[in-house]
Amino acid sequence: MIERSAIVQNAQGIHCRPSAVIIKEFQHYPGDILVAFNEHSCNLQSVMGLLALGLHKDCKVTIRVSGPDEETSCNRIVELFETEFDFPPRLPEEDALGSASHMEPI
Repeated sequence: MIERSAIVQNAQGIHCRPSAVIIKEFQHYPGDILVAFNEHSCNLQSVMGLLALGLHKDCKVTIRVSGPDEETSCNRIVELFETEFDFPPRLPEEDALGSASHMEPI
């Protein structure tokens, strides 16, 4: 087993889309991956479990990996938790005007 810490860097924390990216990358990992924050933890097979941790920017999480290629897998998970996701990428004019300003009325 290998254990590392990561600091969440995404401005909006680990919400639905970053959770899906992280889970998808490791959904077929044959070992065990545990993510812990405060007194709570989840297996990295569950988007709902990861969301339930309530991870916001600057949270420190502990990642434990047991299985094949532990070190490489753990390093990649740390990298993902420390990624600044932006879904979807915004155009400069959307930032200035707000993303709903270009929508047609129904």
